[in-house]
Amino acid sequence: MNKNGNDVTKEYLKGAYMALQICKQFNLTVAILKEKSPSCGSSKTYDGSFEGNKKEGTGLTAELLRQNGIKVYSEDNFPRDI
Repeated sequence: MNKNGNDVTKEYLKGAYMALQICKQFNLTVAILKEKSPSCGSSKTYDGSFEGNKKEGTGLTAELLRQNGIKVYSEDNFPRDI
């Protein structure tokens, strides 16, 4: 849900599948995504309250990429030798 209470699931799914398509198109095996994002968080995401609260969990895009064999890291935890 966005701040106005509108369900944005469709848009998040579209973005996640577009990211997966790009990864496949370029044979990418690793993605570095923005931690805490509801879409890209690799271990924590914002809880949707718009008050800065975080929760343990994986964002939609991060999870879809992982399910398709792509290693997902955040900007804080990626190996420097990749």
